Amino acid sequence: MGAPKIQVPIIWVLGGPGSGKGTQCDKMVAKYGLVHLSSGDLLRNEVSSGSKRGKELSEIMERGELVPRQVVLDLLKEAIFTNLANARGFLIDGYPREKEQGELFEQQIGAVTIVIYVDASDETLVKRLLGRAATSGRADDNEETIKKRLHTFHTHNDAVLNAYASKTRRIDSEPAPDVVFKQIEAHLDPIFQ
Repeated sequence: MGAPKIQVPIIWVLGGPGSGKGTQCDKMVAKYGLVHLSSGDLLRNEVSSGSKRGKELSEIMERGELVPRQVVLDLLKEAIFTNLANARGFLIDGYPREKEQGELFEQQIGAVTIVIYVDASDETLVKRLLGRAATSGRADDNEETIKKRLHTFHTHNDAVLNAYASKTRRIDSEPAPDVVFKQIEAHLDPIFQ
């Protein structure tokens, strides 16, 4: 038995740490009534559920290892098919992080409709993250760690953007959030009319 066919738009939202991706996802959910799925949230929810899979994931993460890509995909797949009956579309936040994840997603779940890349210069991202660090107290928000995170992000993200170049729309996230959202609306309004 094959997977159910997904008839609603699937939107991947990518962007570096500090790009404003979360803010824009909130705006897209509010305007278009999309189901917002974040692989990080799904993993955290599974771990806190105390399920057998959650316990295994917890052990993997405690060892500092990467969660197997199929497990992340299974969590996304379950969340999508659970919400499919009432969904106007799906907003997949911060996924795929590497080209292979994108390919597996399309093979096992469905084709992506559009990739929104919330883009800002590294200088802006560092400035925003250092500003956040002043209030968050996060240990990984220091300049050296931030630059390493950005390097890792670009290394994998560039391969994803190249693989999905025809579906990718770059959004300049340097201006104010409402100005950024106007750019996104220009791409999503035609899809949801």
